[in-house]
Amino acid sequence: MRLVKGGRVVEDRFVRVLDEAPVPDGVPVIVPAARLLADAAELVRREAPTGVLWPNDRRIAELAPHLDRLALVALVFPHFKDGRAYSQARQLRERYCFGGELRATGHVLRDQFLFMQRAGFDCFEVKKDADAEAFIEATRRFSVFYQPTADGRTVALRARLARAIAPRRERAPAR
Repeated sequence: MRLVKGGRVVEDRFVRVLDEAPVPDGVPVIVPAARLLADAAELVRREAPTGVLWPNDRRIAELAPHLDRLALVALVFPHFKDGRAYSQARQLRERYCFGGELRATGHVLRDQFLFMQRAGFDCFEVKKDADAEAFIEATRRFSVFYQPTADGRTVALRARLARAIAPRRERAPAR
């Protein structure tokens, strides 16, 4: 599986740990949601980064107490018709101010990449090489948006206002 982050294909440094498998020391891991909730006290003592694979049918509020100790949250798109992970991503970024890696996993389709990015995702697991290249191109193609979202980009109206105000500041007399 390809991992797209920061506009390029990167190696995944995180290892997925199954429910009952031992958690390796000194290695970044992703654990299932149930494992995180059951073993939170043990997992927070790890020295290596810890992430969680969070299903879209669980409330983000359950995850909130652990966010400050997580390096990554991977949200699941079980199929293309199910968009609950978009809402989870926005909640994580906007309500809970999660600053770690927010990864889209599951059915991550090329025609949804840009919407996922706008919702706050900054890392994407893709199955096809062609999809990875298409996403990289899409991130470069679109630079201006009209709606404010969780990705922090300046919207078109604010950019226009900033350009309109800048010349006025230059002409204003000094006080």
